[in-house]
Amino acid sequence: MSLREEVTGLLQGLLRIDTVNPPGNETVAAELLRDYLARDGIDCEFFAREPHRANLVARIPGGNGPSLAFLSHTDTVLADPAEWDRDPWSGDVVDGEVWGRGALDMKGQVAASAVAFASLRREGFVPSGDLLLIVVADEEVGDGWGLSWLVDAHPDAVRCDYAVNEGGGERLDLGGKPVYLCATAEKMSAPFKLRVHGRSGHASMPGIADNALVKAARYVEALGAYQPAPELIPEARGFLEAVLGETPPVEEALARAGELHPLLPALVQPLLALTLSPTMIDASHQVNVIPALCEVTVDCRLLPEQTPADAEPLIRAALGAGDYDLEWVSATGGTRSDLRTPLWDAIESFVSEIEPDARLAPIACPGFTDSHYLRTAFGTVAYGFFPIKEMDAVDATKLVHSANERIAVNDLELGVEMLRATARSIQS
Repeated sequence: MSLREEVTGLLQGLLRIDTVNPPGNETVAAELLRDYLARDGIDCEFFAREPHRANLVARIPGGNGPSLAFLSHTDTVLADPAEWDRDPWSGDVVDGEVWGRGALDMKGQVAASAVAFASLRREGFVPSGDLLLIVVADEEVGDGWGLSWLVDAHPDAVRCDYAVNEGGGERLDLGGKPVYLCATAEKMSAPFKLRVHGRSGHASMPGIADNALVKAARYVEALGAYQPAPELIPEARGFLEAVLGETPPVEEALARAGELHPLLPALVQPLLALTLSPTMIDASHQVNVIPALCEVTVDCRLLPEQTPADAEPLIRAALGAGDYDLEWVSATGGTRSDLRTPLWDAIESFVSEIEPDARLAPIACPGFTDSHYLRTAFGTVAYGFFPIKEMDAVDATKLVHSANERIAVNDLELGVEMLRATARSIQS
């Protein structure tokens, strides 16, 4: 059986297991992977706070060289079959694409990681440092069943120098110059609540009250219109150098990017500053009562290593004075890895091999990934990269967490080769 057939069949099996989180039930997927690995005599360990939420770790022992992990997760977001053209858990192969919830995020990379790992072992590969396969639960929700728990409860099981995870790999065609994105950092998810105060009263006599919902409108508008001062963080500078061949003045970055590709401004803008997106509002729960309190929830994403304490003065200045409170709900992520490392060189070399004219460009992932936990716990150099060459980058991005999710078999096979090449480069 070819590696192409092997990874396709394994992905089909994973997609046919419903691991929507919640409740997850990732142990069923872990058991499938355990049985697959056992065919090559590979033992694995399960680590679980609850029996049905297992994390899997397998290891090819090495010497004193650098350790490398293939990191992935088996849980998925929900899927409404009514929105799909095929059963979301069918694993059907149609026109060279494998359909199912999680095909892109990220059971495709789970399957490719397992096949790359098993095939290296099968061939007798002896790494200079340990090669790990880490397949975790609970990435999509993050309630403490997955890697956030593992790094504290079983640190020696998942400690590694380098890791390849999700978050990048999209291919952009920029006027005939291909560029692959590599997520070397991620923004911090730091939502906050804006509580606007007023005075309640009977809705039939609005003049006797002070409507907090009406007062909140101008703050919502201010948040939506806020344009923070841009700055060129290392990831933005590296990205612009890769796609433009130079680093323009920060004030020209968006315009210059837009001239090259219509998708680029959407990628560049989150790299230049924090973002604010009001997403939820709660006021009166009775139609005839004017609310004395209106609570607006804002999705805030901070630049890597920026903190809520750094951002709050900027946000308050944008809101202006008023009768409101601002409360940070949480702060997760916001870590980065160096751009020039042996792992970068390995991925860059692979990209050059598959497309000699292609460039590798760093990017800060606007969302959250499990790479954060490895960076924080162990100082791991963790990148998000899984090459998506066959499928258009815009189409692939739209399919993640959406209906009709699917992955090209050609990209699955390419992902296996990337992981195998990366291990050989880092650990030979």
